[in-house]
Amino acid sequence: MSALLQAVRSVKSPSFRSICSRSVRCMSSSGEWGSGEGKGGGAGGAVRAAGGSFGKMEAAHEEQYFRRLQAEQLQALKDQHKEEMKFHQDQIKHHQQALKRHKEKSENQDEDSD
Repeated sequence: MSALLQAVRSVKSPSFRSICSRSVRCMSSSGEWGSGEGKGGGAGGAVRAAGGSFGKMEAAHEEQYFRRLQAEQLQALKDQHKEEMKFHQDQIKHHQQALKRHKEKSENQDEDSD
């Protein structure tokens, strides 16, 4: 950042220097979400870059959207895990029945051979 400030200071035009130094100050300061470009919200678009109440509202809507999306993804993952657990429980039940069936066959064969 200091290299940028040195470059701005080396420019002879006072109006260019004042514009650039204000931009650097705005980008380097931190603030609330949606309070303007480079102030915690990044360059999130025209409304958010402008700051003010609409910027804050837009940032809040964006955060709400991503929280909702994350909750939906988490619920989908939980549902998928439940389905997998049910599948594996059914497989266990099926294998237990197969083991029982094979065990009975084996016992019947042992009785027949005696």
